[in-house]
Amino acid sequence: MPSFAVRNFGCRVNQAEAFAWADAFRERGLRLEQDWGRSDVVLVNSCTLTGRADRDVRKFIRTAARENPGTSIIVTGCYAERAPAEVAGMPNVVAVLPNSAKSRLADHVIELAGRRSTPSQNGIARTDAAAVVDAGVSLRARAYLKIQDGCDNRCAFCVIPSVRGRSTSVPPDEVGAAVRNLAGRGFREIVLAGIHLSSYGEDLEPRGSLLDLLREIEKVSGASRLRLSSLDPRRTGDGLIAHIAGNRKICPHFHLSLQHASESLLRLMGRAVEAGSYGRILGELRRLAPDAALGADIIVGFPGETEADFDELRGFLDGSPLTYVHVFSYSPRPGTAAAARPRLPDNIVTDRAKTLRRLSAGKDFRFRRRFLGRELEAVVIGKSERGAEVLTGNSIRIFVPSCRAPERELVRVAIGRVLPRRTEGEVVE
Repeated sequence: MPSFAVRNFGCRVNQAEAFAWADAFRERGLRLEQDWGRSDVVLVNSCTLTGRADRDVRKFIRTAARENPGTSIIVTGCYAERAPAEVAGMPNVVAVLPNSAKSRLADHVIELAGRRSTPSQNGIARTDAAAVVDAGVSLRARAYLKIQDGCDNRCAFCVIPSVRGRSTSVPPDEVGAAVRNLAGRGFREIVLAGIHLSSYGEDLEPRGSLLDLLREIEKVSGASRLRLSSLDPRRTGDGLIAHIAGNRKICPHFHLSLQHASESLLRLMGRAVEAGSYGRILGELRRLAPDAALGADIIVGFPGETEADFDELRGFLDGSPLTYVHVFSYSPRPGTAAAARPRLPDNIVTDRAKTLRRLSAGKDFRFRRRFLGRELEAVVIGKSERGAEVLTGNSIRIFVPSCRAPERELVRVAIGRVLPRRTEGEVVE
């Protein structure tokens, strides 16, 4: 039987797509290979959010071609959409498919796999911890469901709207049926993903909203809990905040695309916000969900960012209830409004990014330490001979030395040790 592997880059939407492809391919008779170094076909779902994302994709393709020279590589995703000719010229790449062709990926993979008479013989055993293969450890344990794609915003730094297109939402009845199916298959956590999740439903007729959808699918999710991907604070109103922060079916883990705290810089980014709105939203989430993990995406080094802007950002983050921050060094993207603006010196951007990452590490450590000695519900996301890794609703990864429950199942865990980069505990029988 021909084999395939999937190597996924980027956002949770890509993870959701890879999750769905794995099911579709298996249903059509292909064998999902855990080791991309031995697969007949490698499907690469690419990202182009930053220059580093582009480089990571190119590095993987060259590595896969060198270590498994007999494999056929299909590349799709946002990098393939933005620079198809560049990707097509790379070794072993036999097809470059735009995002619009993702619905037909199974046909392309089957066509290629059918031309392979025997599995690759030259492949070198290789399992990449970052790869999503055999649906990946995280995908075996948690279901990823894409409910929205594209974005109608035009932030000055972001290339994604040009490669993903306008915002489109999966109809509520289809989302509900998918949630019911995943819950029936034993997934105890379902991650709802979207490129701009907060705009869910605005393109539908009749018009809907993320809040409307959540109210509907919570009725069919059974024992499964729901986790939300990133939210836009500009579209996170009081009604949505109250619902997600007070609903036990929704994981208390809320990630916001803040990007900065300086109002002047946010205007340059094309993300003008009302003064004080970020602080109010975070404060309300913390008030209603005291144990929730609160995260944010932040960009440093955006063209025009002054020392005063950065100091304002650092002060805001330090005083906020955020428990972690994803820090991105600004990366100019072709075709975006900011790409032609003068860039800050690399050493300044690097220093600022390091400062915020240290701040984030401290916040994360203090947050996890709050739960020392407490019991939390968690889903089993990985098992090995050494023990298991579980993930709490508020996004704390905990290593446990012994766990009889299989992956996907929910367990109670007592947190017994909190280190700067690791949390340990015991499953409570």
